[in-house]
Amino acid sequence: SLIFSMLAHAEPARVAAAADLKFVLEELTQAFEKQGGEKPSVTYGSSGAITTQISNGAPFELFLSADEDYVTKLNAGGFTKDEGVLYATGHLVIVVPKQAALEVDPELKGLQAALKAGKLQRFAIANPEHAPYGRRAVEVLKHAGIWEQIQPKLVLGENVAQAAQFATSGSTDGGIVALSLVKSPQLMNSVKYAEIPESWHSPQRQRMVLLKNSGSNAKAFYDFLQQPAARQVFSRYGFVLPGE
Repeated sequence: SLIFSMLAHAEPARVAAAADLKFVLEELTQAFEKQGGEKPSVTYGSSGAITTQISNGAPFELFLSADEDYVTKLNAGGFTKDEGVLYATGHLVIVVPKQAALEVDPELKGLQAALKAGKLQRFAIANPEHAPYGRRAVEVLKHAGIWEQIQPKLVLGENVAQAAQFATSGSTDGGIVALSLVKSPQLMNSVKYAEIPESWHSPQRQRMVLLKNSGSNAKAFYDFLQQPAARQVFSRYGFVLPGE
């Protein structure tokens, strides 16, 4: 019937997104709606966990991964329309609550000093098993030469957004998380942070892809995310965009 087909058409797109996108996508879904689009329904998680869900038949239509390897894997498994597009390169930061004693600096000298002095109790990163930002954080800690010493102090977030919460709420001494999360209006004024050099870890190349059963609303949002207006918002959250 006509009414049914109209309702079916108005179904919001089901989007699965890496947790580092929590704040940037809140802004982008609102912008998309203002433009007359149907506001998508977004589920956040670690890219690894989402990939497992998609492989097990979760009905998502668009996946924004924090690590392009997951998109490649899903494409090889026949779950996607194509290889998708690179939409951003992410950055890592060391972050602490504003009042924290721990000194933050790009080369993690403050963190090394705190460890040496026995002043570091707990330190947050995302779980490297399924969170790309967690894997990069491990690479960074190894590069800094403190992986062995810091391991017993680590508190693992289920995803990078949870790690950021641990790092900034005072339940840990600090953490290594995504720049995009500390750039949010929610956190910006309550934390101290330093960007970690890109050469300290493998690149955080973020890719998005339409899944096999994606409909027109998902496609419209996917296209919108590649437009200059959306790119500007990604930039503001500290992402580097393809072609820049």
